[in-house]
Amino acid sequence: MTMRPSPSRRRRTPPAKPQRFKITLTELLWALIGLLLTIGGTLLKASTTGLPWTWANGQVPLHFLGVSYQTGAVMLVGCLGGQNAAVMSQIAYLALGLAGFEVFSQGGGLDYLTEPTFGYLLGFVPAAWICGYIAFKAPPRLESLAFSGLCGLMVVHTVGISYLLLSYLLNWLDAASVPLTKALMMYSVTLLPGQVAVICAIAVLAYVLRRVMFY
Repeated sequence: MTMRPSPSRRRRTPPAKPQRFKITLTELLWALIGLLLTIGGTLLKASTTGLPWTWANGQVPLHFLGVSYQTGAVMLVGCLGGQNAAVMSQIAYLALGLAGFEVFSQGGGLDYLTEPTFGYLLGFVPAAWICGYIAFKAPPRLESLAFSGLCGLMVVHTVGISYLLLSYLLNWLDAASVPLTKALMMYSVTLLPGQVAVICAIAVLAYVLRRVMFY
């Protein structure tokens, strides 16, 4: 007859240790690059040019798209650095602006919380996470990178519009000076085509860079 070990002598498997959130040096580097790109993109106007045969006298005509490269910079760091780096870069960007550094398009400081465009800036944080998450869920193909950027752009406008509605509901903004419908047209509907064009260009750039860097 074989003796079975008592329950007290049975080997118990140790409980699984909870995984800790780790930030790598590479992610910190990409976060710094993303912060600098976002600040620079805020100041740089997005433009396009016509086909080469339309150029005359050696001059290249530029056509302003009505937006800056700010949103494109947010999605670019998501496509290249991943979700953690992208989120860190945008948290740092918001922190610098609210601390008083004039890194936003119209300055900075805590008074910017009452600006109608602050909700769109606030949307950069979840948008960066969504873009970085989707961009690294699949191999780096042009269509997947473009899709991740467009998803991030939709998050920016969703948060921005929600912030606008909340601002008018709580009387943070003067509805008499800028009606809600006009604000939605100015900050979402009018800017959306130019931002989509920037996201498409960013997707091409991210695709090339990830091919060159082999990841």
